[in-house]
Amino acid sequence: MIPRTRKTLALTAIAAIVVIAAVAIWWYNTIPTAERGLTLLKTKSIIIFGIVSGGTFALLALGFTLIYGVAGVVNMAHGSFFMLGAYIFYVFTSPKYLEVNIFLAFFIAIILTGVIGATVYRLTIHPVIEELTSLLVITVGVALVFERLMIIEFGPFHYPIPGFVGGYETILGVKVTYTRLLAFSVSLVLFAALWMFISKSKMGRAMRAAAQDLEAAKLMGVNTGRLFMLTMALSSILAATAGILITASTSGIAMPFMWLRPLVLSFAIVILGGLGSIKGTFIGSFIIGFVDNIVVFLIPEGSYLGGAAAMAIMVAVLLVRPKGLFGKRIELEE
Repeated sequence: MIPRTRKTLALTAIAAIVVIAAVAIWWYNTIPTAERGLTLLKTKSIIIFGIVSGGTFALLALGFTLIYGVAGVVNMAHGSFFMLGAYIFYVFTSPKYLEVNIFLAFFIAIILTGVIGATVYRLTIHPVIEELTSLLVITVGVALVFERLMIIEFGPFHYPIPGFVGGYETILGVKVTYTRLLAFSVSLVLFAALWMFISKSKMGRAMRAAAQDLEAAKLMGVNTGRLFMLTMALSSILAATAGILITASTSGIAMPFMWLRPLVLSFAIVILGGLGSIKGTFIGSFIIGFVDNIVVFLIPEGSYLGGAAAMAIMVAVLLVRPKGLFGKRIELEE
């Protein structure tokens, strides 16, 4: 038997889809015939890029929800690991620095970011892990420190992030680059792999135990200090992976202030889906992905409003469901 709350949520979602479809059909019929071709192309673009964006946003937000679900840490420095991944990738691919193979550079960048994440946890987060206010202040401070370090080392300039593959594929008349399709595919594969890792591995079982009852996990012999540090490393690796894939497939540039938008998107997604819920993160990512692209394609200068639109959707959902769509501690049921 499906719980009443989930039945209500499912019925609400179905009703919303029906209403949106009805409004869309009515709106399309009011458009002059001469303009319908352009409108149809925009609609296809919103659908295709909404799906692609949602998949990559899921990877971005997964690290945020993972460290909260397991360790209870609201990591406001999450966006800075997104930025670090892109910068380290640039260093290892640029002729000015090391210029190694692009795929080798990718793996080096995410591993180094994971090591930095674990170090940041041990030095700054672990000592105050039970103090929420201190955690928020410290993680924001860490993000600002990394931003300043990038400016000191590289200056306030834009640096090119190369794509992994060239060319594009035409899907329903919409051109989508192979780099963007690669980012989407890798994101979904990693999301599924992490879900399996949490469900089947020994470390994953320890994460589930800590998420469900921390004191009981300690009594059962789980080394929570080491577990939390490894979780932070994994969260940082996911953020760096998203940073490289999303940057390479969209703007193609790294800059010191690039950490803020991914933080806003991650925060909106995990609050929308429910803090600590992997399922909610996945669904919330696609909601935000579609909203982001609707704003970009239908509103003049909409590219400047994407983050604001994501936060507006988050607030609207919280007014109806204060815990988000699937609000609970980390949702890792098999």
